[in-house]
Amino acid sequence: MHRKGIYERYIKRPQDFLCAFLASVVLSPVMLVTALLVRKKLGSPVLFTQDRPGKDGKIFKLYKFRSMTSQKDKDGNLLPDEVRLIGFGKKLRSTSLDELPELFNVLKGDMSVVGPRPLLVQYLPRYNEHQARRHEVRPGITGLAQVHGRNAISWEEKFDWDVKYVDHITFLGDWKIIFLTVLAVLKREGISAAGEATMGEFVGKD
Repeated sequence: MHRKGIYERYIKRPQDFLCAFLASVVLSPVMLVTALLVRKKLGSPVLFTQDRPGKDGKIFKLYKFRSMTSQKDKDGNLLPDEVRLIGFGKKLRSTSLDELPELFNVLKGDMSVVGPRPLLVQYLPRYNEHQARRHEVRPGITGLAQVHGRNAISWEEKFDWDVKYVDHITFLGDWKIIFLTVLAVLKREGISAAGEATMGEFVGKD
């Protein structure tokens, strides 16, 4: 069971809000230009919203810049991700610019700057007891898994890093993760799993 320390009880949330607010102000020109380019290259809507599970599995709306087209087959079904993820969308993801709107999720309190990444709602019943512990804290824009391979590591490794974070939340640890995230983004590491547009589906294990 997760137990909050002094940092998590009294400092982490105010720090998250301040960091997200300052980042939103400083990066507002970048977000405006990105929004205009998304509108021109991919059309509307500019923002991609999707239900994701947060702390304790509570569902919230995640905001991201759209990075895929809306191409469909003759039956009206969306084409596979690798087909809809064109050059512009790949650049957005490789630079992590598509994730900038998540700053508003942090401001709202849905997310933290650092924490396990919010995954898909349909994964909730697929987690084992250990993996489900990732939902004991707010999800984050970045986390331990993102600085230890991101999408280039297995699901099991990701969840192990997530749970390790849940058990070791510290001020210095969070800032180390933020620093390593900046380096990973600059190096454009771990953007996708081998043979996948991003990451294959998590199907769970007994």
